[in-house]
Amino acid sequence: MMMFSQALGIPVITAEEAEQLGRVESLTIDARNGRVACLRLSGAPKHATTIAWNAIEAVGRDAVIVRSRTGTDPGRSDVPAHQEALGHRVLTEHGTAHGTVKDIAFDNTTGHILRLYTALGDIPADHLLGLGSYAVVVRVEPDGSPGARE
Repeated sequence: MMMFSQALGIPVITAEEAEQLGRVESLTIDARNGRVACLRLSGAPKHATTIAWNAIEAVGRDAVIVRSRTGTDPGRSDVPAHQEALGHRVLTEHGTAHGTVKDIAFDNTTGHILRLYTALGDIPADHLLGLGSYAVVVRVEPDGSPGARE
């Protein structure tokens, strides 16, 4: 398990060429599948601004290893539009505010989102419904809570 905040800024290196492509600037979430779709890089050459999750060999605390430069494609149409999650407000499916996203836990092997940590408690990943420019939307429990635990 790894946190989004821990992944930000770590170098991205190719396994074949041992070339640093840049540093992790952000992670793009595919809310429909509940997983990281790609990494977006800073300081990268134009051919390597986006790395699809399936091109990643390993994600560690010190580096992200990608198979090769050929796995990088800034024009991929199957990657969802990037929406920043960290720091954004959380709304329930009924429009009730539930703080802001402080961090997100993900499986650094599979890319699956595990948990959202908010200012008002944590929310299981299976409650994630959507992610837009305005808010992260989560499903509520029958009691009206977003499943958060403090």
